[in-house]
Amino acid sequence: MKTYFGTDGIRGEANTYPMTAEVALQLGRAAGRYFMRGDHRHTVVLGKDTRLSGYMIEHALIAGFTSAGMDVRKIGPCPTPAIGLLTRSMRADLGVMVTASHNPHRDNGIKLFGPDGFKLADDAELTIEALMQKPTAEISARPEEIGQVAVHEDAKGRYIEAAKAAFDPKRSLAGVKIVVDCANGAGYRTAPQALWELGAEVIALGVSPNGFNINDGCGATAPEEMAQRVVDTGADIGIALDGDGDRLIVADERGRIIDGDQILGRICLDRHANGTLSGGGAVATIMSNLGLERRLHADGLKLERSAVGDRYVVEAMRKGGFNVGGEQSGHIVLLDHATTGDGLIAALQILCACLNHDKPASAVCDVFEPLPQQLRNVHYEGLSPLYNDKVQDACAKAKVRLGDRGRLLVRASGTEPVIRIMVEGDDAAQIDQISSELENVIIESQAGYAAE
Repeated sequence: MKTYFGTDGIRGEANTYPMTAEVALQLGRAAGRYFMRGDHRHTVVLGKDTRLSGYMIEHALIAGFTSAGMDVRKIGPCPTPAIGLLTRSMRADLGVMVTASHNPHRDNGIKLFGPDGFKLADDAELTIEALMQKPTAEISARPEEIGQVAVHEDAKGRYIEAAKAAFDPKRSLAGVKIVVDCANGAGYRTAPQALWELGAEVIALGVSPNGFNINDGCGATAPEEMAQRVVDTGADIGIALDGDGDRLIVADERGRIIDGDQILGRICLDRHANGTLSGGGAVATIMSNLGLERRLHADGLKLERSAVGDRYVVEAMRKGGFNVGGEQSGHIVLLDHATTGDGLIAALQILCACLNHDKPASAVCDVFEPLPQQLRNVHYEGLSPLYNDKVQDACAKAKVRLGDRGRLLVRASGTEPVIRIMVEGDDAAQIDQISSELENVIIESQAGYAAE
């Protein structure tokens, strides 16, 4: 069982275990040692988002990597998918992104990418954790082998060019007005620049990071301001990224917010139509709306479901030969272009769809009628209430009530102390009642823990 790694790297409150400089140094040294293979000079590509704590974590990692004998190429603030891209294209041995993605500024995290540009598998993470427990002397380089550090100057430009290559070269965004909200995060320079270079008129929001305002009432987790700005400015579309640029939420020209399921559906159907879809369908998670599955089935396509997290989406895609996958939250993975979720590249696919269909975003992104779905988050402290007998009993009874007319998922978040409830089905009143009842049972079970 893993001690440090969760569903998407290591994550927690900054300067609190495990997200401390000490753990970051240990991780850097252990991960560096794990990827020291062969006689060449070994290199790690290191990026971060815009959190103040990124400086602390970044420099602790650098100390660990150089201690293990790895050279470090600092990228600075850049989207998470850029690290996957650069690790592979630069023939680096390891890629690292310091980010807590969509979480608030007080949190931070560390994501690791292998030399192929993909996030690490469980067995690699377990081995790195074991190396973290080794005596320092066993995994440290000799004095003459200590690594060097340099800033990689053209990294952002390389990523912008790679993202633009995912846009139809026969098309232009000239005359298209786009509101882009970068969440005061990692994509605050790259996304507006790429869209502008493709010809768009760009209205940029969330491009003034100060170390504390990442994801603060902006970006993919709070797209309302972006959607309103689309309406106020008469823009054609709105694009919202999250703090590390791997999620996308869209607003159409009417200000209607469009989630990742609709985006995934549009990309999948268009690729099926033009013959560039692999795997006979797409991969989504257990959270994706049943309406998406029914819509793809209507076109003879399959929807394979994975565990929550774009890492698990990618694993299922690679195993099944799919090139399109994603999550309702806005992680859209297009393996033809990126090794992980990429909000900018996904946005460019939707913009291409609008141009190719010669229709507004409201029509292009209206792919299926979603089934009524309730999503609720219940925060907890201490022990997880997920396996409390009363909670388990309530879930079992709810599944019986839904039968084959809906779905129920109750799970613990892999990145924060939250129980997530998802209920969907054909009867909106029923799912509202069930989700409310389950939320209350979980809250009451916590009160029971406190009393004990």
